[in-house]
Amino acid sequence: MKLSCIFLMLIILIGCKPKKVDLSGETKIDQKDFLSIFKPLPLPYFVADTNIDKNADTISIGLKAFEQFFPDSAFSTYIKKNQLFKIHPVGIINKTKEKYLLFVLTEKKKKRLMVFVMNEKNQYLAGKELLNNFNNTDYHYTININKEPTFLLSQEKINKDNSLLFTREGWIYNDVGIFMVVTKDSNEDPAKTAVINPIDTLAALNKFSGNFYKDKNNYLSVRDGKNASHYIFFIHFEKNNGTCTGELKGELKLNTPKTGVFTQNGDPCIIDFNFAGNTVQLKEQGSCGNHRGIKCFFDDTYTRKKEIKPKKLVKR
Repeated sequence: MKLSCIFLMLIILIGCKPKKVDLSGETKIDQKDFLSIFKPLPLPYFVADTNIDKNADTISIGLKAFEQFFPDSAFSTYIKKNQLFKIHPVGIINKTKEKYLLFVLTEKKKKRLMVFVMNEKNQYLAGKELLNNFNNTDYHYTININKEPTFLLSQEKINKDNSLLFTREGWIYNDVGIFMVVTKDSNEDPAKTAVINPIDTLAALNKFSGNFYKDKNNYLSVRDGKNASHYIFFIHFEKNNGTCTGELKGELKLNTPKTGVFTQNGDPCIIDFNFAGNTVQLKEQGSCGNHRGIKCFFDDTYTRKKEIKPKKLVKR
């Protein structure tokens, strides 16, 4: 009796064993089975160009398997026709409206860390190369992904005088359907990386329009919007001795005679503006990590800069 029970349990266990998914692409793959290959990626996630495949699975996915869910154009930029390569899953980031699938493309010793974005219906939206190991420069490249997710790409190298040269760019996938740069920080060429105020030449006739400063590296420009209740603004700040920066261009709408708010569809960032006399106080309410460093915020107070009026010529 005991032997028969054990035998029956073995049959049940064998029957419950999960079916192995054919990842060659020679047979049709169920979408659920395909996505299950990508395990949830723990965030924040950090990887360097020297160890791109550190967290990649040893499982190899055939191109034909990928092409059941992604168009040819998603790979054509990175893969030549008849090129021999392997695809290894790294993980998946699940958000409300999108899924981010990370994987490594390997061709001999060349490796690329890639991300593909899918919508809630699991349709392909966009793709981007995040990192590779064949730049052949003196730079060291890394990628840091936070929970939003923002993809912070960094390149660094030690200069001849032992100083650190760096450029860091934060990328996000936006509602328009593309990856865009939302923050950039660099110390490599002051002439090329100097901050340019993109709204400086716009009209400044309304009550709160003008330039507000703390110093040359921390300022707020406010310009006329479509009516007296709307304003266009540009903020740039550098805190913690310049190690943490923030920058944002947007529109604010007055909700009382002296207070306004910045909010934008698809962006979790919310900033309150409180105008009082010649000052304006900013308070970050939402998550503005796409527009600033991790350890600094848009919270600050700026003072209006007095405009110097040209002297009138006195007729004699």
